[in-house]
Amino acid sequence: MKHVTLGIALLMAAGCTPTEGSAPIAAASGDMFAADMHLAPSTPDAILRYADHPRGFAELRVPAGDGPFPLAVIFHGGCWKAGIANQAYMSPLATRWQQEGIATLNVDYREVGDGGGWPGSFEDWAAAAKLIDQVAKDYPIDRERVTLVGHSAGALPAQWLATRQGDDGPVGARAPVQARAALVFDGPADVGAERAAFDALCEFSSVDPFMGGSPADTPARYAAIAPAKHAPELEELLFVQAILPPAPEPVQAAIRANGTGLEIRENPGASHFEILTPGTETYTANEAAILAVLRGAR
Repeated sequence: MKHVTLGIALLMAAGCTPTEGSAPIAAASGDMFAADMHLAPSTPDAILRYADHPRGFAELRVPAGDGPFPLAVIFHGGCWKAGIANQAYMSPLATRWQQEGIATLNVDYREVGDGGGWPGSFEDWAAAAKLIDQVAKDYPIDRERVTLVGHSAGALPAQWLATRQGDDGPVGARAPVQARAALVFDGPADVGAERAAFDALCEFSSVDPFMGGSPADTPARYAAIAPAKHAPELEELLFVQAILPPAPEPVQAAIRANGTGLEIRENPGASHFEILTPGTETYTANEAAILAVLRGAR
């Protein structure tokens, strides 16, 4: 896999030190979640808590001006394994969007090894999503222009939160979060259908430990979050892919059949991080399309 290779030390040098109470970024898988920081992150306007465990918080950044501003709710990657990554490496992207008039909530959450997986991570994502209404009440946010954003493993909450779940879901029956759109950076649309490709990206078995078993062992769990049964309820869904291929055609068809406008932008030869690192050629080539989704300008 072609990665950006400046390493974890550069994250710290760029000011991406973990927020107080967060889990540290560790080099558990080499340069897997190291990123070339082309933009020093801004100081968050607020740290909002959604749970009482150490990772139960989100960083809020609000643009200068009167608003109302679109809101991007950001979920980091890390192959759902504790010790690989946290919200810090998404801070330069959140800062870039802040400069472009987009408010951001950069969410940390539990993963396998610190209380996450099925259902802990889902519980965190659902709880974090409740911050959206709080932020819209307390800050100049346009509640009608909310975009759920995920990188890599963060693709799952970016889509799952917008689905309607039954009693078989990881947190039981729940209505979809009100969001206009979702934006995925190099992540899967269906973790079951794309299990092999995602494990290859992570370079270890990530899906089965997160789900609590293989599709053969726990078929009901995979079905409960699959687009074939529970497609996201969104106006549009944009994938900006690099290493991962587009989702299988049946998965794409299920998403479109639910009325979502689906677009997939492929970036052959790009790394897993170039696509979301401000200042890189790949991110710059996709930024207009990304901002159009975030602003609801399509």
